[in-house]
Amino acid sequence: MFDYVAPAHHQSPNAVELLDRARNREFTLHVPNCCLGEARKAVLTKCQPRNEAKALRRFLSQMESAERISKPDAAIVRTLLNQYTHSIKRDLGNLDDRLKMLAELPYVEIFGLDDAMLLRATELALFGIDLKPYDQAILAGILITAERLWDSGARTLSFCETDADLQPWDKDGRSKPQLLQAYDSAHVWVYEDFTLTTPSRRPGFE
Repeated sequence: MFDYVAPAHHQSPNAVELLDRARNREFTLHVPNCCLGEARKAVLTKCQPRNEAKALRRFLSQMESAERISKPDAAIVRTLLNQYTHSIKRDLGNLDDRLKMLAELPYVEIFGLDDAMLLRATELALFGIDLKPYDQAILAGILITAERLWDSGARTLSFCETDADLQPWDKDGRSKPQLLQAYDSAHVWVYEDFTLTTPSRRPGFE
């Protein structure tokens, strides 16, 4: 969610492509509703232009004072910085509209966490899968939703997850057995990005 609704220079091209693939009816995207608020908070926290622009302006002034950049060139850079700042502010101002647009797309299913998912979050903790509360809730929501989709006849279920805590392998590529078992039991293949290519789907996995 963050990788799509963030200002342009923070966006992930792969996230944009994933939504395009859903738009072309290749699949339906299922997203827990708590991701909307989490993405909004993350974008407003991480994508503010003031710190980056302030540092660049300070550096520019130092370069100009040391006569390492001409005044005309400095003026061009300042114009670009102003355009950058205004562009980010405009994108942040449109953030809520972008989130609403995503939530209303017919190929994006936003689901809330229900009692079964909250119960599963507790069961996962007792099973030994130790995650932060938010990640625990997301995992439970994904597993329960996948099980329901499977029971309704859906196949080739996948979870795109860039958060290392929810990936069923560690930084060295070794599997996390309990987390892997939870995904396998729900027939969910986990990808590390939004390309649906890595890691390659295990032959025969459904």
